[in-house]
Amino acid sequence: MDVKPGMKIAIFLVWLLMVPSGLWYTYNTYPPNISGQWIDLLAFLLLTSIVASMPIVINNMFIFLIQWVALATFLRFGLFVEIIFAQIAVVVLLLKLRILRKAELFRLPLNLNMFFLVSFISGILYYALGGQTGPSLANDTRSLWLAVLYVIVYYLLNQIIISCNLYFIYRVKESYFGKDLFVETITTLITMPIGLVLYILYNQVGLLALLFVGIPFVSLSIVFNLYYSSEKINEYLQKATEIGHQLAEQLHVNAVLDLFIQKLSEMLPVDYAYILEAKGDDLTLIRRIESGTVMPNEVLSLKKNEGISGMVWSKQKAFLFASRKEWQQFDTNTIPNDVESILGVPIVRSNKLIGVLLLASKKKRAYEKSQLMIIDILCSHFAVAIENANNFEQTKRQSERCALTGLYNYRYFENLLTEEFEKLTRFHRQMLSLVILDIDHFKQINDRYGHQSGNEILRELADRLRKLVGDRGTVARYGGEEFVVLLPDLSKEEAYKMAEQIRQMISNWPFTLQQTMDLDKPQQKVMITASIGIATAPEDAEDSLALIRHADRALYVGAKRAGRNRVAEYSSC
Repeated sequence: MDVKPGMKIAIFLVWLLMVPSGLWYTYNTYPPNISGQWIDLLAFLLLTSIVASMPIVINNMFIFLIQWVALATFLRFGLFVEIIFAQIAVVVLLLKLRILRKAELFRLPLNLNMFFLVSFISGILYYALGGQTGPSLANDTRSLWLAVLYVIVYYLLNQIIISCNLYFIYRVKESYFGKDLFVETITTLITMPIGLVLYILYNQVGLLALLFVGIPFVSLSIVFNLYYSSEKINEYLQKATEIGHQLAEQLHVNAVLDLFIQKLSEMLPVDYAYILEAKGDDLTLIRRIESGTVMPNEVLSLKKNEGISGMVWSKQKAFLFASRKEWQQFDTNTIPNDVESILGVPIVRSNKLIGVLLLASKKKRAYEKSQLMIIDILCSHFAVAIENANNFEQTKRQSERCALTGLYNYRYFENLLTEEFEKLTRFHRQMLSLVILDIDHFKQINDRYGHQSGNEILRELADRLRKLVGDRGTVARYGGEEFVVLLPDLSKEEAYKMAEQIRQMISNWPFTLQQTMDLDKPQQKVMITASIGIATAPEDAEDSLALIRHADRALYVGAKRAGRNRVAEYSSC
């Protein structure tokens, strides 16, 4: 939630104008009851700081359970001391939560203002109704009810100010009255009696009351936080398992990379993410994400012990850095200047490092040690998924390509032609031209020079076709000495021009044979020709099979029978 710079300045000014003057007024109007009680005062301050540093996490929300200590402090020492302690508690809490970054410093005066107003207004009302500092709650029912009223007003004001902050400062339009309010209400009802018990017991046994009440409460906070940590780890483990299954379902390397980075960004605060692949003696960047955007892979190559990634590679262990000061000595000017926290994890498959994952955040202390285990598990899933995707893509390439020429094969071409015809029928294509060529007298070449030489001609012709057609169409080996060129959105006239270029390219430039059956002349130049047929949809065909049939008819009837070494168009006449 972004807050405008002007609003941040206003928040600081409000604190400067309100809190010091409010403390002066409170001290003079309601003097604190602290004479000769400095040790007790320090003990309450220590308990306040400990409780503030141990917020309880419920439903991923930090609950600031300072109210019960604040109540006992207010009743025993007065409003001035309670305000001072509350201000100190806010600072301790924000330091504990590690959110006092430069961009969020405004949250300190914002919370100080809130707690000051809540304490000040609640205390003034308490005194206005006849409440006193140091009342005897055990024997005075009226004082007890005033203390309860103080807590109720304190709670209501707290909720009202939070709602106002969300609406006017953070511009949150959603209703505040949800589960967060419910949790706050329950915790207030639970902690209010603890504060009253602490005050009453303190009046009876002195500082021992802080131990009798404080130690169980602090212990309960520790148990809650440990439980929350274990629940969080269990949640991470469950997510890691789910992500592992999702990664395993991906069949392409790019899909695995994108999903992996996406899921990591959802789990952790990730501003920058880099995946590097170990190839020989180098680490090569294969995926680069910055601020949620896939960036072009720079030509980045690192050696072992070079940079943070090289260090992860060399040591084959994870590294966690909480701030820039910790890692800048290892950097080789490859990390953005605004990065603070870094998490580097090796990607290992079958006890062999295959890459390095580097996550970075602009926040200090953005990552926890407990998250290293989760990321390590995810990297294991990722390594398996990448290997499977590589194997799938390699198998798919082999099944789609002609082993001799490297061009697409008959199976791939027919699937592509079907897809292109579907686009044509949905008007995503205007037309679709097909060129079929067949080498003239290819059997004679095989008989004279040998099949190995024939294969050389097929390979060289495939290279020439690939270079000539480029990205204007798809070249495939249709079978034997036949080749096809599929040209989306090219008219018959344009396809004819290309076919004529292909014919001249074949007939005008000799093919070089490196090995022939003639031992005296192992390298020879051979001139060949090709006959070519053309058909275009939708004018010549209404389906893919008809387009192939008509282009083939143009090849054999219009070109072969007419003398070969020529281009022929399909004609229905």
